[in-house]
Amino acid sequence: MAPEPLIRVEDVSFSYNAESEHPIEALKHIDLRVEKGEYLVVVGHNGSGKSTLAKNLNALLIPTRGQVWVNGWNTRDSAHVRDIRRTVGMVFQIPDNQIVATVVEEDVAFGPENLGLPREELQKRVARALEVVEMTPCRQRAPHLLSAGQKQRVAIAGVIAMEPECLILDESTAMLDPVGREGVLAAVRRLHQSGVTVIAITHFMHEAVEGDRVIVMERGRIVMEGSPREVFSHVDELRELQLDVPQVTELAHALSRRIPAFPRDLVTVEEVVSNVLRASTRERQVHGEG
Repeated sequence: MAPEPLIRVEDVSFSYNAESEHPIEALKHIDLRVEKGEYLVVVGHNGSGKSTLAKNLNALLIPTRGQVWVNGWNTRDSAHVRDIRRTVGMVFQIPDNQIVATVVEEDVAFGPENLGLPREELQKRVARALEVVEMTPCRQRAPHLLSAGQKQRVAIAGVIAMEPECLILDESTAMLDPVGREGVLAAVRRLHQSGVTVIAITHFMHEAVEGDRVIVMERGRIVMEGSPREVFSHVDELRELQLDVPQVTELAHALSRRIPAFPRDLVTVEEVVSNVLRASTRERQVHGEG
């Protein structure tokens, strides 16, 4: 028997202004399992339902129809909303909306402090969270003096200090420059390697390659699902959905048109380099060189 997933979504639909004459249906009959320790990436163009789905996963929104279960708790059960939100932490696009204190370590301590933790335990959590996001040297600094990428890492540290089993990043790198984006992704990688389940919502396709599984959303539905390699092999279908593919995959497709034996489902630079070298070696052998 398969183990119970951390999050189970059953036939979920969600409408904004559901009781009005003109409800806006944002999710339509979503079924989804998120396993413990998984790295799930959700992609889709603006308005596809990504953020609405995320907010249904930690009871910020409650389904109009269907059920969401987190660690066995139903998000409709108001008695367990706090448990659900401690299990599933969320980091949003704009870090300033999550930073509440005037000193970095005080901001990171804000959430766990409200749990009434002993001082020693609180200090350990703050120290560990800052270490994971590599912000320990900035612990005494004012958040407003930090870069956007550093602020986002502080926001992540604040969630980490709550020790959630799952971290949802809702377009959390969208406003960052490449350096800030890589800093956030590195922190998320370390967190995932420590056993935390990660759900990353992004429109950067090269970030989606980080995941174990990718789901593609369109008009409130899941229209494609699989490993990054499986999903990004459907280049034409993704373009029809107004989505890009990683540049590496696009390059692999271009090379496969010139070299029919060249694989089309590559997702990393290392894979492309390896296959280019292999193809070059074969070419030299065919012509009796080397």
